[in-house]
Amino acid sequence: MKAITAPLSLLPTRLIMLDRDGVINQDSDAYVKTINEFVVYPQAVDAIARLSRAGYAVAVATNQSGIARGYFNITTLEQMHAHLHAQIAKAGGRLDAVAYCPHGPEDGCSCRKPLPGLLYQLRDRLGLETLAGSWMVGDSLRDLQAGTAAGARPALVRTGKGARTEARCYAADTPVFDDLAGFADWVLE
Repeated sequence: MKAITAPLSLLPTRLIMLDRDGVINQDSDAYVKTINEFVVYPQAVDAIARLSRAGYAVAVATNQSGIARGYFNITTLEQMHAHLHAQIAKAGGRLDAVAYCPHGPEDGCSCRKPLPGLLYQLRDRLGLETLAGSWMVGDSLRDLQAGTAAGARPALVRTGKGARTEARCYAADTPVFDDLAGFADWVLE
């Protein structure tokens, strides 16, 4: 539920929201619990930096139920996100905000995707009136559903659980990309 943000200046009006595990970094069915398990895809860092340099605000909306399950704590999560911010900055870009849901599936919160609460947190934190025209890029159906519910356009990547999501179910008009770099190439054309 807490949002972690990078310093903002002259915020772009275009927003791309990203799921984290499976889109930006390697996912794990056993959860990404430590900084050593937080393995960022190099192509994702480059894609975020390119989008940022092109004037897009880039933000992360991530379910992190491992906190509720006791697998890791908020300090560890914040270390992972600080590491991500540093990698993106080194590549010449920036991540404008990170919002996460620390709740478990049965907690009844409004921020856990597929509900749009995290996306609304990002909208409000970034001072936007609407998410219309923005993108929600994810590897799971719940990411796409959250984007649609918030008024954003959904996009699917095949990394993480994306190939399984593509094979099972997603809206036929949702654009699908091999990875975040493919999405960035398409947006920046």
